Amino acid sequence: MPHRICIILGTRPEAIKLAPVIQRFRANPAFDTQVVLTGQHREMVDQVMQLFHLTANRDLAIMQPQQSLTDITCLSLRGLEALFAELNPQMVLVQGDTTTAFAAALAAFYQKIPVGHVEAGLRTDNLFNPFPEEANRRLISQIAQLNFAPTELAVQHLQQSGVTGKIHKTGNTVIDALLTVAARHPDCPVPNLNWDHYRVLLATVHRRENWGAPLQDIAQGFLAVLDKFPDTALLLPLHRNPTVREPLTALLGDHPRVYLTEPLDYAELVGAIQRCYLLLTDSGGIQEEAPSLGKPVLVLRETTERPEAVTAGTARLIGTRPDDILAAAASLLGSADAYSAMANAVNPFGDGRAAERIEAIVQDYFRRTTVA
Repeated sequence: MPHRICIILGTRPEAIKLAPVIQRFRANPAFDTQVVLTGQHREMVDQVMQLFHLTANRDLAIMQPQQSLTDITCLSLRGLEALFAELNPQMVLVQGDTTTAFAAALAAFYQKIPVGHVEAGLRTDNLFNPFPEEANRRLISQIAQLNFAPTELAVQHLQQSGVTGKIHKTGNTVIDALLTVAARHPDCPVPNLNWDHYRVLLATVHRRENWGAPLQDIAQGFLAVLDKFPDTALLLPLHRNPTVREPLTALLGDHPRVYLTEPLDYAELVGAIQRCYLLLTDSGGIQEEAPSLGKPVLVLRETTERPEAVTAGTARLIGTRPDDILAAAASLLGSADAYSAMANAVNPFGDGRAAERIEAIVQDYFRRTTVA
């Protein structure tokens, strides 16, 4: 009989990073793979599922207006409790550090179902930055039987955390997804933006720790860069959260070289990364993705759980102060040598075969469990 696996996801980053895993498991007759959406995000997850030709078996549809972390956690726990009792999975796979991932791991633990944690071992060592992600991923690590670490540093973090589950270095599945989509050379049409006329700066900003004053500082930094370099334009897909969207629109919306758009779907985002000159972001995933396409990344945060990118030279941690944003961007926009050094650095996050390794590890886990 095939082993029943439940793969749980709720947000767009989870969908992107789990898409290659779902494809591998569904193609393997040794597994009965059940994909479950919590509904923490809706439209953005649907876009990713369509892009990778995936369907969900179940949807908890928990999303509600202005939902809190408590709402997401409690509704996910309650829904998954009933679902796991019905499906009786032999393993639950979760990804990353979202509230969905934490709630799914906890729901599985309560029913003594083994947990596999994709992208395990990321750390900033600051429990409240990023919040709540740093706590989520640490708690999942203590529950998981299988920890799939993307890098050697992530392996070391897990070893230092004293986890009881097995640790496996696999690479990051986001590179699997990225290379699949990038091979299609997707388009990214933006009204009135001439990609060939400007050096386009692609920016994404959404993290909770950047809400408020840091967000205003980031916007002022963007304006300073545009003022100093008239051959640049800024493409900024706006997050749907009004806490992020409204101040950015107020500060940047009237600038003739700022292009504010709705969130790009994943194919459009990959197309934008391929066409842009450099990236300014507080996103974790983009720190992993952009180096594979030869684009420097300036990280708009005070800490990062992906220091491998900084060490490798593919990313630079610059914070949110306007002067620091201007200085970091100017060093790349004003020096071909500085730009080339970052653009040609080797991506430390994987080779595009992480999902294949995860599939083999899980299959071996059940083989060993059956023999035992």
